[in-house]
Amino acid sequence: MNQFDLKWNFDNSYITLPDELYAFQNPANVRNPISVLVNQNLSKLLGLSADFDDIATFNNVFSGNKLPTGAEPIAQAYAGHQFGHFTMLGDGRAILLGEHLTPDGKRVDIQLKGSGRTPYSRGGDGRATLYSMLREYMISEAMYFLGIPTSRSLAVVKTGEPVYRQKVHPGAVLTRIMSSHIRVGTFEYIRQFHPMEKLRAFTDYVIYRHYPELKSSENPALELLKKVTEKQTELIVDWLRVGFIHGVMNTDNTSICAETFDYGPCAFMNAYHPKTVFSSIDSQGRYAYGNQPAVIQWNLAVFAGTLLPLIHENEDEAQKMAEEVIDAFPASFNQKWNAMMCSKIGIESPTDSDLSLIQELLKWMGEHQADYTNTFTDLREMLAGDKNIDAVYVSDRFKTWMSTWKGRLNQNSDGIRTAQALMKKTNPVVIPRNHLIEKALIEGENDNLSFFNELLEVLSKPYDEKPSNILFTQPPLNGDAGYQTFCGT
Repeated sequence: MNQFDLKWNFDNSYITLPDELYAFQNPANVRNPISVLVNQNLSKLLGLSADFDDIATFNNVFSGNKLPTGAEPIAQAYAGHQFGHFTMLGDGRAILLGEHLTPDGKRVDIQLKGSGRTPYSRGGDGRATLYSMLREYMISEAMYFLGIPTSRSLAVVKTGEPVYRQKVHPGAVLTRIMSSHIRVGTFEYIRQFHPMEKLRAFTDYVIYRHYPELKSSENPALELLKKVTEKQTELIVDWLRVGFIHGVMNTDNTSICAETFDYGPCAFMNAYHPKTVFSSIDSQGRYAYGNQPAVIQWNLAVFAGTLLPLIHENEDEAQKMAEEVIDAFPASFNQKWNAMMCSKIGIESPTDSDLSLIQELLKWMGEHQADYTNTFTDLREMLAGDKNIDAVYVSDRFKTWMSTWKGRLNQNSDGIRTAQALMKKTNPVVIPRNHLIEKALIEGENDNLSFFNELLEVLSKPYDEKPSNILFTQPPLNGDAGYQTFCGT
């Protein structure tokens, strides 16, 4: 056993569950594994070797050719509503190596994505392209540094094999880290296809693993619904804060531990418009930027439906109790969203009357196709007198709004100074702009990672202002006209 293997600390609890919930499956061997990216920051947090001197072992482990000590690889079964339609799913191109315990006792899933066919592949090839795995690595790391709960990427390894999508791409395997890959779709699968005792056992497992504080509550299933609803509400508010559009908010991509994951057709909004959508498969705009709150409420209602037998033995009573939680979502979301938007414009103690100030600004932004990220940076700079006023800000209408806004900021405990500090903390200066991501991925697919690494470094400090970052703050001249993102499968 080499030194690299000694760093793993697997403790695999998922395989103690009923065997209908997974299938034992080794990753497929690949022809010529070559490491492309190693996340040293994350490896240290996980307690793994920071230098990875044994490159041959590294390449073989993170491509799936060699199992690390303690791994017990499985593919997980789950179902889900995809664009509103229920279907049986499962890990079709991912293998869960196991659960690693970090030095501080945190349990995380170690998953290989793009690691070959499984019993749930449904005719797919089980592979991933280098392009799509570089994309997930970049955006998941950007989300992490934006302070948004997310999966993270530990490594990308090229396989030396072609993958066929719209064209031929080099193949790759990504190592994804999450608190777990348990999703609403996992509960759907168990409720639909398995008896009640397995649903109860699985729910107990989820509570024990993710929300142990609920174990002793009077109604653990109901409290689980409340907790997941609360955390998913906060997650969506965070997405809206930075202009993030997930692109494929199916129930199988709704995490029970409320972490963002599956970065296929996601994108970031440049010009503000609530109907912004980039996903090539979302022709009806179901998962557009402004629809995300309604979608997560729908997904949570599906989750509630799976828990009904555990919430109360009387179906009508269970339905009533679950509906109370789901029906409370809009008010809770609006309160959290209003507080977030008030922070973006520097209001310290939000009130209901601030909503009109926010709505007027967003309406103006939509009409002028104002850049969502830069508008809030410009506002903060205008407060400091550090901004040359752009032409878009000189209209009488905007001046009237700004006068009202400044008057409101005077009610802060320390006036404008409080506003500036709050806005700096809430508003990123740089986001993963779509044209920059594409440039980094196209070059990276051709074995040139210089711009990829430069962009990654900038995105690791998204709230920092540096003159050298000006390239990374500007939207493309033609906006995002014609831009599309793709699923990658």
